[in-house]
Amino acid sequence: MQFFDLHVHSAFSEGESTVEQLASMAKELGYTGICFSEYYKSEEQVKKLYREIEKVKQKVRIEVFLGFEARSPKELQILREKRRRFDVLLVRGSDLRMNREAVETPEVDILTHPEFGRQDSGLNHVMMKLAKKNNVAIELNFRNILLESKNSRSKLLAKIQNNIKLAKKFKTPIILCSGAVSHFEMRDPQIMISMASQLGLDIKEAKDSLSKIPEKILKQAVERKNDSWILPGVKVVK
Repeated sequence: MQFFDLHVHSAFSEGESTVEQLASMAKELGYTGICFSEYYKSEEQVKKLYREIEKVKQKVRIEVFLGFEARSPKELQILREKRRRFDVLLVRGSDLRMNREAVETPEVDILTHPEFGRQDSGLNHVMMKLAKKNNVAIELNFRNILLESKNSRSKLLAKIQNNIKLAKKFKTPIILCSGAVSHFEMRDPQIMISMASQLGLDIKEAKDSLSKIPEKILKQAVERKNDSWILPGVKVVK
């Protein structure tokens, strides 16, 4: 089975490790591919990132993808317009408005940690239905759980479990990501799967969240870069 971590930050964004360090660790841990989540600044930045990724792919021999994470409605609009230029579009969750915009937008692949820093879980049945309709995966972020204090971790886990129940009810995709900002924060796929199974996913669902779901997202990324692609669900047939 192939495993993918689609939410890792390198030193190009808020991370501490280089692209090569993270890719090397991912390969050592048994991942087939890794996606670097960055913050969009310019087209020159995108070109520089792809040059770095190509060097790392040849040296480390692992699949490496480029993603951008929107932190505001303005950033999301910019990234929607440039959707063909990169592989994965993530939206930083927790803010209720961003959670809502993410699940309403078909171009979005992943809503990251929708419950983080909130009193509630950040999602309800209406939003979960929208996520299912627009094929937006709901993230389980390992780093957020790892860094929480003992007292607040139980509250975070309860909110995550609530979102898992809703996602399972409406068959909304769930994706498991490390959210790592350092290669030291990355974890073995089996550890990630074990954690997800403790939160309400069965073993098959937990494995799919690290394998089949990211594979589907990456397959869609290839389709988007095809000249026949117009928008999600619409393409030119010759």
